[in-house]
Amino acid sequence: MIRFFILFLFTTTLFSAHVERFRWDNGTTYLDFLQKEKLPIKGLYYNLDKDDQRLTEEMRAGVHYQILKDNNDEIKQILLPLNDELQIHIYKNNGSYHFEAIPIISTTKTQAFTLKINRSPYLDIIKETGSKKLAQIFVANFKHSLNFKIDLRKGDTLVMIYDQKYRLGEPFSMPILKTAMIEMRGKKHFIYLNKDERYYDQKGHEVEGFLLARPVRGARISSYFTKRRWHPILHKWKAHLGVDYAARRGTPVVAAGSGRIIYAARMGTYGNLIKIRHADGYETRYAHLKSFRRGIHRGKRVKKGQTIAYVGTTGRSTGPHLHFELRKHGRAINPLKVVQVTTKKLRAKEMKAFKKLREQYNKSIERTLLNNTKYKKAPKTKKVCYFFNKSCSTKVSTSP
Repeated sequence: MIRFFILFLFTTTLFSAHVERFRWDNGTTYLDFLQKEKLPIKGLYYNLDKDDQRLTEEMRAGVHYQILKDNNDEIKQILLPLNDELQIHIYKNNGSYHFEAIPIISTTKTQAFTLKINRSPYLDIIKETGSKKLAQIFVANFKHSLNFKIDLRKGDTLVMIYDQKYRLGEPFSMPILKTAMIEMRGKKHFIYLNKDERYYDQKGHEVEGFLLARPVRGARISSYFTKRRWHPILHKWKAHLGVDYAARRGTPVVAAGSGRIIYAARMGTYGNLIKIRHADGYETRYAHLKSFRRGIHRGKRVKKGQTIAYVGTTGRSTGPHLHFELRKHGRAINPLKVVQVTTKKLRAKEMKAFKKLREQYNKSIERTLLNNTKYKKAPKTKKVCYFFNKSCSTKVSTSP
């Protein structure tokens, strides 16, 4: 019913409605936003269930959101992206505002560029593309294997090929680096994103990253991380921003990485919860705990692999398990993409597949160098369907 209403709303206000695009300010909360726009706080927050209230906490600074208003400047609909898959949809129907979480429709474009080093990879990438995100991704993936300060020279070549999502014709979410090459002292250095979503060098060795220990040893994963999941009971879109490890009550839970405990108490649907702050903006969360180990408290420093608590079923939980979350600068990310006990080694079949993928990447890099592809912002594109419908998408030009 809501789908048809959204279509009807847009088509009947097509010539009188207008869409405004805004950037979410640093420090602004969802409640601040409702107050600023004079929207009903009770109906759009306090009447929500706990899971939806927690969703609103995922709003992050810098995200662009849209507001659809009629010719009287009255708000009809709002889209607030939470991550690259899920967004909050606020809409007016029969005189009252409603809240729902819906999937984000986006288009992915593969882009490539090459440049000559002038100052540093970080600064030159920003100058070329205007993207700090791309610069950070590049440096993070080479920092453990190369010394830019000693071996890099002015005029050395750099190539990047990456995927960028577009939402309503604008860049959206973090770029995904597919492959990169930097030439230093006449030698080329490569990294490749393998099909297992980890980065490897040209020899098939995994690029060192933020490595964590498994928080419950030998436990079975009962629920995986997902930014959008259709709840079979509640019949609405939900996010599961962590990984669940099913284990017997009382099973030891260890710190996934060294850091400082910043929270150790009960917290709503999390039940007994521990938060640990790590280096580089990382934070891990351990929920539904039976109890904390003696001596574990806020402010205490713990080491990777140290027992901090025990598996339980406190909070909103149907059985004993650990709900484990990994966040970077407050944003939830999939722990399974970075959580590994040791650096992975590719086996025979995996290495064969990797070599084939590496060859394809290398050809793409050579084409980029040959064509001297320069980064260009995606052209402004016309919307090809009604703006706020869940199935709406925007056409973006194909990859170079």
